[in-house]
Amino acid sequence: MSTIDWIILGCTLLFIVSYGVWKTRGDSSATDYIKGGSHVKWWTIGLSVMATQASAITFLSTPGQAFHDGMGFVQFYFGLPLAMIVICLVFVPIYHKLKVYTAYEFLENRFDLKTRTLAAILFLIQRGLAAGITIFAPAIILSAVLGWNLTTLNILIGLLVIIYTVSGGTKAVSATQKQQMFIIMTGMFIAFFFILGYLPDHINFTKALKIAGASDKLNILDFSFNTKSRYTFWSGITGGFFLALSYFGTDQSQVQRYLSGKSVRESQLGLVFNGLLKIPMQFFILLVGVMVFVFYQFNASPVHFNPEATAKIMTTEYAEDFQLLQDELDALLIQKRIAQNEFSEALDLKEYTTIETAKSHIKTINEKETITREAAKDIIEKADLKVEKNDKDYVFIHFILTKLPKGLVGLLLAVILSAAMSSTASELNALGTITALDLYQRNKKTKITDKQNVTATKWFTLVWGLIAIAIACVAHLADNLIQLVNIIGSIFYGNVLGIFLIAFFIKHIKGNAVFVAALITQVIIFIAFKLEWMSYLWLNLFGCALVIFIALILQVFDNTLNKPIVAEIE
Repeated sequence: MSTIDWIILGCTLLFIVSYGVWKTRGDSSATDYIKGGSHVKWWTIGLSVMATQASAITFLSTPGQAFHDGMGFVQFYFGLPLAMIVICLVFVPIYHKLKVYTAYEFLENRFDLKTRTLAAILFLIQRGLAAGITIFAPAIILSAVLGWNLTTLNILIGLLVIIYTVSGGTKAVSATQKQQMFIIMTGMFIAFFFILGYLPDHINFTKALKIAGASDKLNILDFSFNTKSRYTFWSGITGGFFLALSYFGTDQSQVQRYLSGKSVRESQLGLVFNGLLKIPMQFFILLVGVMVFVFYQFNASPVHFNPEATAKIMTTEYAEDFQLLQDELDALLIQKRIAQNEFSEALDLKEYTTIETAKSHIKTINEKETITREAAKDIIEKADLKVEKNDKDYVFIHFILTKLPKGLVGLLLAVILSAAMSSTASELNALGTITALDLYQRNKKTKITDKQNVTATKWFTLVWGLIAIAIACVAHLADNLIQLVNIIGSIFYGNVLGIFLIAFFIKHIKGNAVFVAALITQVIIFIAFKLEWMSYLWLNLFGCALVIFIALILQVFDNTLNKPIVAEIE
């Protein structure tokens, strides 16, 4: 990186941390620290909710997902607007009416302490893992690409987040997330227009889309009913709906964002704002990945985008085989350019037969390229180098570092680190709050003062920050990162959502039945995931329905066993 890139990157990160500390100076009460003073405006809530969900994984992994598999991933978000409506109508009014600090306070009021504690512990497990991954994801990729020490990067990102999250709590998180979202979207738009500018002169945006379509990268909707297919219209509208309902309705990292609203209406407007903009935002980020794919139809690319894997394989006995694959890919590039130019000319002539012939030629070349790239992954696996062979998450960062001009590289790296800090800050804020209020304060025998409450929350936030850094330091990449985070959530979310839906709508079910049902359900979900009974998105619906069904049965047995016996009097 150039000096100007380092200056832009350093100044951006310093501004975010300093702004978060300055904006929250003097806040000392529990209401200020945990709920942001309960006077946050709707647009801040909306941006904060979006920034919490849009981690660095979104901006690293999503373009790579589109590069390899096209736009179909956007179906994952189809259930989100529906979930926002339900949360606005049901969850938000109840939380505000009860004036709760955490979502799980409500469960104790409705059931009992053990059910509240169990839900809190399930949250802490999955969100603690996710916090480590949101630090680890950008660190592992930046480490491989820039040659930085991975442990140092994990510690750096974690400590930057800890500084302003511990010092300012919810208000600091919300305040900095507005700036982070601005930096993130500015960087993505700039990158998008640079990609279009790098395409050949005769390839405009319309033709670029048609080139992507010819390679099946614009297949957005899949109406098949295959439950093992990860992304279909039906999995998005059902499994995605339940995942979003649980994430935004019961996950404290999100609930804490809209509990900071000064009124029910402000919280609802913030969630509606998120619901309306989330799909277009994800669509645009996927489109960036598709345009990167089009760019590499005319420009050379590595046979494997992870530079660490490439460097290591070239020091082994497989170096010659790997180089042959790179040579094959370079030869295919010449064929791709010819095929794409033929396709472009056919589009100008508007001759259907010629267009279809050119499409068929492009698909044949794409199949050869896929086989070549898979062969490279097989060689990396065969060499047993203990490096990541799945290179989806490296596609966009490779483009940034090798193709963008000086200055913009620093901005895009600031985007990645800002997104990592934004999402991690929300998670640490929520983890500290849940531990302090739902576990420590609720189970402590002596009464805690407001000041002690804030102090405990700060200490627990610090502890969770250190735990997240530790998880990041021992983590390993598995699957595409954005999928990995959603898989972890799906293992727990359906169960927790079912508990809340019982609390809201099935009044005759009591705490004992829910508690036992939740334990049984979590075990079954682990088994279902391990044995791959279904795609992970369906686990949200399955877990939610299962805990409700088991709780209903257990309550019937409980009512039968505890039914009073009336002796007949002759």
